[in-house]
Amino acid sequence: MSENKQQYLKSCAVLCANKIVGSSANNEYFTAPYKHLVIDDFLPSELADYCLKHFPPLDDAIWQHENDLDVEVKSRTIWKSEFDIPVGIIDVVRLLNSAPILNAISQRFGIPKIIPDPYFTGGGLNVTSRGGLLDVHVDGNYHDKMGLTRRFNAILYLNPGWQEDWGGEFGIYNDSGDICVKKVAPLFNRLIIFHTHDYSYHGLPDPINFPSEEFRRSVILYYYTKQERPPEESSVQKPHSALWKKRAMTDKRGNKTRDFD
Repeated sequence: MSENKQQYLKSCAVLCANKIVGSSANNEYFTAPYKHLVIDDFLPSELADYCLKHFPPLDDAIWQHENDLDVEVKSRTIWKSEFDIPVGIIDVVRLLNSAPILNAISQRFGIPKIIPDPYFTGGGLNVTSRGGLLDVHVDGNYHDKMGLTRRFNAILYLNPGWQEDWGGEFGIYNDSGDICVKKVAPLFNRLIIFHTHDYSYHGLPDPINFPSEEFRRSVILYYYTKQERPPEESSVQKPHSALWKKRAMTDKRGNKTRDFD
């Protein structure tokens, strides 16, 4: 990578970090029903356009297709390291995992010592086609390889031309997961960061209505801390996978907890 590109990405990271730190309360940064951040036009436009241009088509071998009909119908990438990330996407991932962004998230949310995931376990690119869905759930809490506790999700949407009747809004639910209190449209270059714990219910349970030639695209990354979640953020103390409302708050295997290395 040329020195000029390095400096460009560094300046982009600083710019984006300032947007996170400077996010306005009750307009971009919210504390209810759990802490979350919604920032429009997050990346410089040329970087967002470049990322979209290199987003792999759905027939690419990079995709794994999830088809658990009642809880999850989507496609996602399975990255094992940064070397699996496509050219054109890697710059955005580097930015979102950079020290300026991590420091900004820590400062805005009040949780120190955030660590990105070099293994990209569960993170990467996501695509939902017409009819796809994601049941209301809470996320897994533990990273086996790093022995760390999951604390944040970041979602960058890449959906130019999105219209309301397409559906696919990110649903934010109350602390029992029974009531959707807010829907966030998956607009192009919109970033969502939310504090994930055992009461941060979210999902898009209604099948999306995107046109057949359009796809709901996003980049999703997770962040961790060595510090465990405080007791008030945990309903299940042991390591667990995603727990689904339609599965009576168990994982896809019907378990509350899981084995770990």
